[in-house]
Amino acid sequence: MIESYLANRSQRVQLDTSFSNSKTASTWTKVKHGVPQGSVLGPLLFILCINDLPNTIIHNATPILFADDTSIIITGQTAHKFQGDLNSTFGQISDWFKQNSLSLNISKTYFIQFSNKSLNYSDINITYENNYITKANDLKFLGLNINNTLSWKTHIDKILPKLSSACFAMRSVKPFVSQQMLKVIYYSHFHSIISYGLIFWGHSAPSSRVFRMQKRIRIMMGSKSRDSCRKLFTSLKILPFPSLYIFFLLRFVIKNRELFTTNNETHKYGTRQLHNLHYPPANLKKHQTVVFYRGVKIYNSLPIYIKKESNDINKFESLLKKFLLENSFYSMDEFYNFA
Repeated sequence: MIESYLANRSQRVQLDTSFSNSKTASTWTKVKHGVPQGSVLGPLLFILCINDLPNTIIHNATPILFADDTSIIITGQTAHKFQGDLNSTFGQISDWFKQNSLSLNISKTYFIQFSNKSLNYSDINITYENNYITKANDLKFLGLNINNTLSWKTHIDKILPKLSSACFAMRSVKPFVSQQMLKVIYYSHFHSIISYGLIFWGHSAPSSRVFRMQKRIRIMMGSKSRDSCRKLFTSLKILPFPSLYIFFLLRFVIKNRELFTTNNETHKYGTRQLHNLHYPPANLKKHQTVVFYRGVKIYNSLPIYIKKESNDINKFESLLKKFLLENSFYSMDEFYNFA
């Protein structure tokens, strides 16, 4: 069946001219490679075609495939080693493309060099078949805007105009709709944006600008600009941004419990923290901002009655959300001090 779908296919290009009723078309040509454009099976067959690409990359590189997007992460302790690994990896990719009758779209290929702000890294140039691959200081990866210092400022700069538009929409329709409908608009056009990838960027310093934007929920209640929002969040049953970050991060921890270990799995001492999650190694302060470290820290700070329900995901989420709605934490310090 698959063979009959792929074999004996032809295609041509047809142009409809606007200044006459005539149509110009090329001659029919047999399709020797690929699948028909716009077909239902096309994406699936493409994924099957590139499925073995990661197996060809074997030199200190980690390939990440998602649909038709392919990313490769390469690390190196020195600039010389990093450049060598880059050249080796691109050599392997080049061989795979030739063997599979594919080509790399240079215009849609970028590389980004992650570095610490305090360190000065030498510039790296990457070439592929005598073409330079464009270096980017920031790029979009699966809906998240990532910059070369992982500060998340670029991502927040990108989403703030969208959040502002959502607030404008709520303000425009407020005289004509109910409060319940305003909440529907909020969750559709505001909450959906700030919740995407929140566990990665919700801890960053620029995220405070998103929280300030969220406080425009005053629109729903017709409150004044200087009125406190804390009671509004509680009455509307909307989690403030820091509480929302806690909720999504802990939901990630519970749903991926196999990625974490408890203290009693690493030692058998009868301490009060025996059933808390064990901290992953974090030698640098930057490492203490990553999802796994912060997830452990926040989980361990939860009230004991919530942690006891960690084996029941639905009950855990229900108790956690109720706890966060009742307290409406405005910062991580508030949460830790409460614990």
